[in-house]
Amino acid sequence: MPKLIIDGQEIEVEKGTTIMRAAEALGIEIPRYCYHPGLSIAGSCRLCQVEVEGQRKLQIACNTQVTDGMVVHTDTEKVQSARRGILEFLLSNHPLDCPVCDQAGECWLQDYYMVHGLYESRFIGNKRKLKKAFPIGPHVMLDQERCILCSRCVRFCREIAGVQELGIFARGNQAVIDVFPGKQLENRYSGNVVDICPVGALTDRDFRFQCRVWYLERGNSICPGCSTGCNIEVHYNIKRPYKAQGRRVLRLKPRFNPAVNSYWMCDEGRYGYKFIDAEDRLLQPQRRKDASSPPQPQTWEEVLPQVAATIRQTLQTAGPGAIGVLASPQLTNEELFLVKQLFQNALKVPHLDFRVPEKREVYSDNFLIRADKNPNTCGANIIGLLPAGQGYESAEMLEQAGIGKIKVLYVFGHDLVAAFGEERVQAVADAVDMLVFQGSNANGTARHAHVILPSATFVEKEGTFTNYQGRVQRIQKILDPLGMALADWEILQRLASALDVHWSYRSSEEIFQDLASQVPPFAGLTYARIADQGVVLREEG
Repeated sequence: MPKLIIDGQEIEVEKGTTIMRAAEALGIEIPRYCYHPGLSIAGSCRLCQVEVEGQRKLQIACNTQVTDGMVVHTDTEKVQSARRGILEFLLSNHPLDCPVCDQAGECWLQDYYMVHGLYESRFIGNKRKLKKAFPIGPHVMLDQERCILCSRCVRFCREIAGVQELGIFARGNQAVIDVFPGKQLENRYSGNVVDICPVGALTDRDFRFQCRVWYLERGNSICPGCSTGCNIEVHYNIKRPYKAQGRRVLRLKPRFNPAVNSYWMCDEGRYGYKFIDAEDRLLQPQRRKDASSPPQPQTWEEVLPQVAATIRQTLQTAGPGAIGVLASPQLTNEELFLVKQLFQNALKVPHLDFRVPEKREVYSDNFLIRADKNPNTCGANIIGLLPAGQGYESAEMLEQAGIGKIKVLYVFGHDLVAAFGEERVQAVADAVDMLVFQGSNANGTARHAHVILPSATFVEKEGTFTNYQGRVQRIQKILDPLGMALADWEILQRLASALDVHWSYRSSEEIFQDLASQVPPFAGLTYARIADQGVVLREEG
């Protein structure tokens, strides 16, 4: 364990640690462009040079390993002069695009110039002209004039995405980043090159010119796109929304979690957020007077007693076996717990399932993308959202509903038309006394449902998901639900009250406390323990 001194502070680190890492452990920031902790070391930008006693030349902190007794200075006049020189070279041909550049406000050239630059410019003459703002793939634009050749994007494609799509072409002052001839940047992780580009050379076509970054606010969450549960930041703007589309959420960014997704996320999850503010969002409860009439708007105070009355009548006349419930692995652990508590434990409904077959082809790989496109399948299994005794699975449930043996079918979020076909769902709607759809967005099931209950999306409620590894992770309430939509747990609590099952939960955290006390794998867990990085259930025994 070598000991060294950095700017007067002593630290002991593992052998092989670089000066950069040692300085970070002390809270000392050394500027860098080409270095990224998730990529190989290139050592090309030279901005991270520091002074090491006993060395005549400055050393790059990103690739110089510490030695016992080393004394490092990161802020001497010699170091400052070198940084000013590097910045002057980088900016000598950089275009004056700041007023129109999407990276303005989070550009490392701007930030480092204000801290380490502030030199008197000696540049005279014309800057070099290169290709500007052209698409290199479905999600990314390239501006070659802004590029500082840090090579982060090239290394990401080769080392993380495993593709040969980007490269550095030509030599010296003619070098440029570009796609290989006949190729595009179209790998399933291409959006990450925008995240790691320290300047405005690579910009996101989806976010381009939508909002200045200083208007954005951030909240931590979990990607609901598959069972990996990538940790993300939700970037949103409630003060100046994008009026043309009414978007509050403007982009998702990966959030570092070494046990789940490291620094990365896939494009499917990154660009799969638009349902949050989509035009098909369900904004208020609706109910049909009969099967042929269009749904009419209602209040929660009107619709839930009617749903409860039909459920109660069915229980009295046909018994709990005449009710079927299709929960969803898009629900949080807390909401799945309430579904089980209400329907299976309180009402004794045997037909409870969450598994609806996927008919579309799904992609998966051995990195982040899973074939299971739900964030909480593991949680649903552990909590036990499965048929009890002689209960029906989802396909059997629909079959029995189609012949009138199941009289009330309660569906959470699933598009049954996509899974079973239009005719079969229409037959179910005609045969049952009540088809309830509870979800955030309209789909094939909502089109045939007798009752529609609008629920909140994952950024509009609090709770936890359990990913395929058994890691319990938190989602935060970042935005208020649109319209009259409520979190699913709130709808369930109101419905339970209408059915004389009285709960007094004031938050999802209180529900989680009951969940942890009743479901053994969750024993001992609290929101505080889960924190931002999550906790694996199997570590809890």
